[in-house]
Amino acid sequence: MTATSQKILSPEEIAVRAGEQLTFLHLPEPGVFAERALRLRALAAGHAMGDFLRFVAELADAQHRALSARVAVPLPAFEQIDAAARAGQPLLPALHWPRAPVWRESLRAMLTDLASHLAEGPARAAARQLSAASDEHLETQAGRLLSGVMLGLDLASAPLIAAGLQLHFVRLVQQTAAAQAGAPVAPFGRIDDPTACPCCGSPPVASVERLGAEGARYLACGLCATQWHYVRIKCTHCQSTKGISLQSLVAADGDDTGTAAAVQAECCSECGHYLKLMHPARDNGLEPVADDLATLTLDLLVSNPDDGPGLQRHGVNLLLLFGEADEAPPPGRGH
Repeated sequence: MTATSQKILSPEEIAVRAGEQLTFLHLPEPGVFAERALRLRALAAGHAMGDFLRFVAELADAQHRALSARVAVPLPAFEQIDAAARAGQPLLPALHWPRAPVWRESLRAMLTDLASHLAEGPARAAARQLSAASDEHLETQAGRLLSGVMLGLDLASAPLIAAGLQLHFVRLVQQTAAAQAGAPVAPFGRIDDPTACPCCGSPPVASVERLGAEGARYLACGLCATQWHYVRIKCTHCQSTKGISLQSLVAADGDDTGTAAAVQAECCSECGHYLKLMHPARDNGLEPVADDLATLTLDLLVSNPDDGPGLQRHGVNLLLLFGEADEAPPPGRGH
């Protein structure tokens, strides 16, 4: 496969269209992990990373079963909600929000459940081993994962830790929203940094043109699964509207009408970063985390092209880490 580049014209005109009339936030649905598992299994068929995608599907199934258990988590007080709103900051900043012991208990229960659904092998052994790890080890690994510190991070167990953190933060967002329904101050809303998740401050894993929203673009959080509106044709790293182009995978025969064309890389020549843009209208089964994992080839071609310097990925998929962390991580992921 090769990457083809398409220049976008008149970005300012397209970017702001009907922006204020759109729903700003879409919080994670109860079936977020079940939908992810379903998509991963569909993508795994005939895929070079099929075994890994099927493993992550099992992991997502375990997350769904754990989320369905309705375990309560400590929620922010009104004073914290009010202070975050006044400061223009996310209410539940991933790196700094106190992680209650329940997240570790839920992680261990999820890993035990996962192991019972896996065949004997390295993945099952890793799940069992991590479920027996000390509190200190789990907290240290979680802190490194959320901060983007690769030094000392166990990459083998990182997807399992990430799954536990995703479960915890989805619970936090869902239960906070439910508890504050009708409250005078909304727990989640616009924050000063439009490129960061308004709920947990994490960077997006990808952007999605949501169906039923007139092609509006939303950024998708890779941690709590919240999606928030962000104008189109605007860099998600430096917020420039200049130098934006799209790259996509095409087959060797030049046919780009297949599933791969539903995922493109939005590239910025101003800052040298890119983020994937997904088009559900071209493939209505798209799921941001799953399809990001399945299009790793696009990352490789954009970051290591044959005809010039590569671009740096903006945003993180916590379930598959590669390369070195940024020297200056995005907001919410500071060292």
